[in-house]
Amino acid sequence: MDEQLTVSSSPHIRADENTRSVMVDVLVALFFPLAVAVYFFGLRALSLTAFSILCCVLFEYAYRKLLKKPGSLGDMSAAVTGTLLAFVLPPATPYWMVALGAFFAIVIVKQLYGGLGKNFLNPALAARAFLAGVGSLSAYTAPLLSPRIPVFGAADTVAAATPLANESLEQLYGGAQPFTLQNMFLGQIPGSIGEVSTALLLLGGVYLLIRRIITPRIPLAFIGTVALLTFLFPRGGVDRLDFMLYHLLSGGLMLGAIFMATDYSTSPVTPRGQWLFGIGCGLLTVFMRYFAAMPEGVCYSILLMNTVVWTLDKVGKPRRFGVRFFRRGERGGKGHA
Repeated sequence: MDEQLTVSSSPHIRADENTRSVMVDVLVALFFPLAVAVYFFGLRALSLTAFSILCCVLFEYAYRKLLKKPGSLGDMSAAVTGTLLAFVLPPATPYWMVALGAFFAIVIVKQLYGGLGKNFLNPALAARAFLAGVGSLSAYTAPLLSPRIPVFGAADTVAAATPLANESLEQLYGGAQPFTLQNMFLGQIPGSIGEVSTALLLLGGVYLLIRRIITPRIPLAFIGTVALLTFLFPRGGVDRLDFMLYHLLSGGLMLGAIFMATDYSTSPVTPRGQWLFGIGCGLLTVFMRYFAAMPEGVCYSILLMNTVVWTLDKVGKPRRFGVRFFRRGERGGKGHA
């Protein structure tokens, strides 16, 4: 044969998907809830998100430039972190708090551990937890206010309680601030910028599933666990189905289950580990909502589960063919077939 073959090292299979394409798809999915947030809260939601992205990009560039590390802005991960950080903040959050949160997310949580893929906590959620200790993040604003929150300057508006912050679930059926399930599904409720509209978050999740950016394991396990527990153990004297839907449609559950808990760097890679991770997030979320001194638990449940991802992957590691179990102290996992 006269034909010459070029032999190269593995891998021999090539794919068009890379980190940048994945992050672009995530940004496309995040556009849907951002659009409805701008409609309900005004241009302040857009400016706060843009400012958060700008801060994250600048901090990542400055850190890697200062330490003479290769540039990483091309992977678009900083833009995703900036968007998610803005999404978990109320629209009236001061800009200085956004900048501080961006610094914490990028420099402390992400870059100090080596950059993308080496951080063990979700940067946006870790920054949100950090900011909760710096200043108040409970000044939520009612949607469709007139006048709207100003784009610049302090937000001089009337704060409103989120559905989960109400002392009585009977607010669902009437009261000073009634929240119907329809309003909660569409997003016409007080809350953080990107968490209010379940409909648009689900649309973004469907887009990510179609693009195969995420798998359904973690979202289904997370949401399913919350649904099961709240249905079996309702509180407040309301119908158990309404109580379950109330918890599914309020707070940051959909945002956390679809966009936060599925983060590649901070979630398990094994299928069994992913199921366990989602179930753990759901259990902790319901526990915090029921018994903790805070109305919401999604942020802290995901962060806590981030710390045991290695253990979940170890538990979820598939058994080698022909090996029934591993004996303690036997390197290589020799067992009885």
